[in-house]
Amino acid sequence: MARLSDDRLIETFLDMVSAERGGAENTLSAYRRDLSDYRDFLAARGRSILGATAEDARAHLAALAALGFKETTTARHLSALRQLHKFLYAEGHRGDDPTGVIDAPKRGRPLPKILSVDEVDRLLAAAREGVDDPDRPILDRLRAARMTALLETLYASGLRVSELVSLKRSAARAGLDVLSIVGKGSKERIVPLTDAAKGAMSSYLEVLRAARRDHASPWLFPSSGESGHLTRQHFARDLKAVATAAGIRPDRVSPHVLRHAFASHLLQNGADLRSVQMMLGHADIATTQIYTHVLDERMKAMVRDLHPLGDE
Repeated sequence: MARLSDDRLIETFLDMVSAERGGAENTLSAYRRDLSDYRDFLAARGRSILGATAEDARAHLAALAALGFKETTTARHLSALRQLHKFLYAEGHRGDDPTGVIDAPKRGRPLPKILSVDEVDRLLAAAREGVDDPDRPILDRLRAARMTALLETLYASGLRVSELVSLKRSAARAGLDVLSIVGKGSKERIVPLTDAAKGAMSSYLEVLRAARRDHASPWLFPSSGESGHLTRQHFARDLKAVATAAGIRPDRVSPHVLRHAFASHLLQNGADLRSVQMMLGHADIATTQIYTHVLDERMKAMVRDLHPLGDE
């Protein structure tokens, strides 16, 4: 097999990513940028991609770290190097994969953004503003009732935003205390419904009927868009406006932040991590463990408040 230049090896790899994996343009651009940096680093050491060793790859990653790149960026570069060398090995351009023995940099998981119980209460109060005011235009009341139903349901259940906006109308039927949700990986789970959430859904449907928007749609939150229901983007945008009305910085609030609040507030009030995992629909409890800082604080408070020497 003819020995290809580094540039040609990179382009051959990118052709494969595009043709076989359907790589998006942004993905291809990121690979090209990271692998070009690798090529240039090797060239400065008098090396080529075909002759690179594990030590060369490690030195490249160390150089990135020394330049102040974040661990996430270094990990992304290593992923690109691994994909390239795995491809070169599979295609017979190399007889080994020098990146196979390199460990990825350890990345600390950032703590989730959360809101306090008081801030959630303020959000809900701002959302409810005017719902029951008969002097307000009906469409204004409908928007307020829908946002109230969305927030109460999200805070009661911890649903993913995609699960929330695509709820079926049957989720609001009388007497229902739980929802059966089919989430990621087509896995089904049961999530709770509070009285506040059920009441908000019922009120919303009443206003929906009064506004003559209660068409024969299967969705709880119908829309005229392509999906037939409210989009995640629309909900997130409206939520920012509610945050502003509640006196909370909009950049601190998103549907996912409300999901975090659901989990954190449960743990603060004594729920166990395993139960929260099940309600959130996390396949691995390690994902739920981002909330262990809440448990740590609760344990500190228990020692402070309950231990006989806690006040000393």
